Amino acid sequence: MLAGKKLLLIIGGGIAAYKCLDLIRRLKERGASVTPVLTPAAKEFVTPLSVAALAGEKVYTDLFDLTDEAEMGHIQLSRVADLVLVAPATANLMAKMAGGHANDLATTLLMATDTPVMIAPAMNLRMWEHPATQRNLATLQGDGIKVVGPNAGDMACGEYGDGRMSEPLEIVAALEAALADGPLKGKRVLVTSGPTHEPIDPVRYIANRSSGAQGTAIAAALARLGAEVVFVTGPADVPPPEGVKVIKVQSAEDMRAAVLDALPVDAGVFAAAVADWRVKRESHSKIKKQAGELPVLEFAENPDILAEVSRMTTGRPKLVIGFAAETDDVVANATAKRKRKGCDWIVANDVSPSTGIMGGTENAVHLITETSAQDWPRMSKREVGHKLAEQIAAALA
Repeated sequence: MLAGKKLLLIIGGGIAAYKCLDLIRRLKERGASVTPVLTPAAKEFVTPLSVAALAGEKVYTDLFDLTDEAEMGHIQLSRVADLVLVAPATANLMAKMAGGHANDLATTLLMATDTPVMIAPAMNLRMWEHPATQRNLATLQGDGIKVVGPNAGDMACGEYGDGRMSEPLEIVAALEAALADGPLKGKRVLVTSGPTHEPIDPVRYIANRSSGAQGTAIAAALARLGAEVVFVTGPADVPPPEGVKVIKVQSAEDMRAAVLDALPVDAGVFAAAVADWRVKRESHSKIKKQAGELPVLEFAENPDILAEVSRMTTGRPKLVIGFAAETDDVVANATAKRKRKGCDWIVANDVSPSTGIMGGTENAVHLITETSAQDWPRMSKREVGHKLAEQIAAALA
């Protein structure tokens, strides 16, 4: 997917710069060409010689290098790439980008480019959480700059938390999604995933066993086919896919608000296992255990997100896909659910404990449409995601 693509890699001055050596190797393995640019601070962490050796390309470092300007001016350098990647994007680099600074080669290239830009932030936890960094991040995203990461983990400074630069293969996946030229290019698809947590009190909640693995696989497959994916996820066990817009929610009501805010889309894939009920009156203090007494919980019905979107008279997606997790009469129950909800397709599966599907790595689904019921063989959830994404692409063609 990256074969023949030209990437301009701006390496910022942070300890995570060492990951760029492996990143360059991974990109070259996939047929991409990488033109490296090092900031002055980046040269304190990786040498131009090591970067040039891996990239097989000249390394650019100086805005006022007369030879470089004669051979390829910085304006031209900024526009010959298919995408500009900034990795690591330090707090300082992000601030310069958000403020429109152009006082060195890297920032001048970023100001002059007319190609897509992606950043892979990397910094100390407190720096990442600082209001200024978050304001700069919002500004950059508002300008259309794509973001991959950061991850949570141990840092060189000894702290733990968000701020680690994404791993090279995660960045590769994000680049593949950003540069995808597949059948879904130009299409916007919404995917919901994971369980919802319905609070009882500040420490307890109602949930289900959904891991979010299938929704994540579907979102990743859609992105690989070129779709712009909005991924609304509850508290899932698996990390969200790279290369998509991630919106994290907790409750069914949170998910409904996020879904409606994401519209319009060309297709909606409602893979989340949304809780049917919530506690009517959430306690704002922990419910204490009383000897001989049991708490009484009164329930209220949660919003039916799938049915609401399916029945929209204006702004309804061209294709609405629901999911049905059943334990008996799978096809019959799913067929009835499709009619009841008003969606176009239902993806149904048997989640009886004996199947190992709920929370597992494999799935066996039935695709129910208005005219047919396809029985798919058991396969990995990644393969299910790919097959469903291909059928979505065909339906939206």
